[in-house]
Amino acid sequence: MNTPRLDINLDKIFHNASVLVKRLKEDGISVTGVTKAFLGAPQIARIMLKAGVTSLGDSRISNIERMRHAGILARMVLIRSPMISQVDRVVASADMSVNTELDVLCALSAAALRIGKVHDVLLMVELGDLREGIMPSDISDFVQQVALLPNIKLMGLGTNLACRNGISPDNENMTKLSAAVRQLYAANSVNATIVSGGNSSNLNWIFDGGKIGKINNLRLGESILLGREPLQRKAILGLFTDATKLVAEVIESKIKPSKAWGTIAQSAFKGARNSVGSGNINQAILAIGRQDTDPEGLQAPKGVIVLDASSDHTILDTGKNKLRVGEEVSFQLNYSALLSAMTSPYVSKNFTGSSAILRPNPDLHFLPAAA
Repeated sequence: MNTPRLDINLDKIFHNASVLVKRLKEDGISVTGVTKAFLGAPQIARIMLKAGVTSLGDSRISNIERMRHAGILARMVLIRSPMISQVDRVVASADMSVNTELDVLCALSAAALRIGKVHDVLLMVELGDLREGIMPSDISDFVQQVALLPNIKLMGLGTNLACRNGISPDNENMTKLSAAVRQLYAANSVNATIVSGGNSSNLNWIFDGGKIGKINNLRLGESILLGREPLQRKAILGLFTDATKLVAEVIESKIKPSKAWGTIAQSAFKGARNSVGSGNINQAILAIGRQDTDPEGLQAPKGVIVLDASSDHTILDTGKNKLRVGEEVSFQLNYSALLSAMTSPYVSKNFTGSSAILRPNPDLHFLPAAA
């Protein structure tokens, strides 16, 4: 089989999505399955829908178009503010988009008018992580201007946390989002039907008994694909953490010194991580590099350490075992490594499984976070 490759188990992704959809439904929260990490692959999108997600969300309109071309008719949400240069494509293929800029909304309105379609929008509120969002004090005036735009329908409010500065969802910022919704209704007579509280980073808050308030939607990607929450990268009880694995092939295996020698200058990528201790080690090189994945996001098999990577090579300390040239090494990934590997044209994608529900292996529940 081709290497490097991602082995993607659709059965385990179906299980993860089903468990999360069912658990959140008990709290009155719907799930938007986020498809951006796998470039809108129709195979995974269909599995998410079969598991019960109510809509699909992606940050790239090209991924949404890919799913449409594959015959997927589900509700699609563009979860990054549209580029003005792409508003015609957005209105044609996405049912809803998240927004923070009036100029973009005006362009969406004009595009929707041109094809006689109403485009739904979700306004994003800034609650401290300092990525996208309208400041809470500006929401009321902003909504009044949006209400004047033809062919634009305001569906509610949303927010995004943890992605830039790691600000965690908690009772305080989720209460502020609920308060903004109540203020919106009181000041503008807008009945917000969607209150999207965030992403997979919200799961700890909810599962630990957080006060839900008006939050009725989450946008989940990492927790479905990797079975982990993003704040501490801990495994979520009952979910598979190995639904996706990265497999690479050994192209060199030799006994080498653990320490480099010679005059040291800058390397191509940061500094090397030498093995612990001194003496010789069993060193292996894999035919995969930083052009294909994030080596810091690879969780190596027991007894193996990822030492470093260049653009095309990943160097391992294989401990007591000397690997064979041609041997395959399998890694679990964090979100950064998965995102890079899915994007790389040099990493093949191998989908396995149908949609059968598998029993999770208890040993997978509490695996340590990827390095």
